[in-house]
Amino acid sequence: MLVKAEEETDPRYGCKPAERPLEDYIRFGVINLDKPAGPSSHEVTAWVKRLLGIVHAGHGGTLDPKVTGVLPITLEEATKIVQALLLSGKEYVCVMRLHRQAPEDKIKSVLEEFTGVIYQRPPVRSSVKRRLRTRKIYYLNPLEIKNRDVLFQVGCEAGTYIRKLCYDIGEALGVGAHMQELRRTRSGPFTEDANMVTLHDVSYYQALWQQTKDEAALRRFIEPMEKVLEPTPKIVIRDSAVDALCHGANLAAPGVLAIDSEIKPKETVAVMTQKAEAVALAKALVTTEETLQLNRGLIAKTTRVLMPRGTYPKMWHKTA
Repeated sequence: MLVKAEEETDPRYGCKPAERPLEDYIRFGVINLDKPAGPSSHEVTAWVKRLLGIVHAGHGGTLDPKVTGVLPITLEEATKIVQALLLSGKEYVCVMRLHRQAPEDKIKSVLEEFTGVIYQRPPVRSSVKRRLRTRKIYYLNPLEIKNRDVLFQVGCEAGTYIRKLCYDIGEALGVGAHMQELRRTRSGPFTEDANMVTLHDVSYYQALWQQTKDEAALRRFIEPMEKVLEPTPKIVIRDSAVDALCHGANLAAPGVLAIDSEIKPKETVAVMTQKAEAVALAKALVTTEETLQLNRGLIAKTTRVLMPRGTYPKMWHKTA
């Protein structure tokens, strides 16, 4: 990060996300869940709510019932941050079944052609309008080809339909194809290798906490919601500016202490405290370079407040 100014944070207000009291840790928590095949994403989310005895929960990116893998579950207040998850990139491992045999070299060549920006129309059974749109494929790596089955790994922009991708690859090959099996291996900062748990794990650790009252049981599988924002560009602000943003104010230049490099206008940014707590999501109005030079004026427009009012003291005044 590039430092614009320096200031000490007041230890009396707020705290580092990992050090929140257990009740707040759950309220602002997220679970990296391994979704099983069979239930829908909404059913899995409902089961997590029931297991933890909470009122609200959300999930970061719907998976079809037969699809398995990474499904981030946001708890209580952390549901406000789902927007950042929905916009983050995804990675999948897919088994594609060709309708007729095709040469291996041709299959690899066609997969390479689908890397980059592609046009895609959502399938008939989808939750969005069937309008032609562009999506970016970051990488498409063949892992194994055996008879008519092609195992590949794909990293893609949010909103990419892998089922439709398989169909289009089959059309390009001239043999036809469909998605046989799919597993999501990454959603934003969440991966298979990073503290992923099953529904059985959630049930076990919840029961262990009820028996022992050992907070470590719940902290074992719940992470602070700030984990979601790891890939998001960040702006660090003064303690005196926090409560104003919690009331919906936009971020002005005097409140900025540090900022990530290469931020561009209209880009989504995370506004953070000096203790690494998430305050709000915002749209940048100026570049990083302009932010470092400005002493007045607005830097970012608040789009979603994440921190409750009163966490930091009020140090602003209403204007007539």
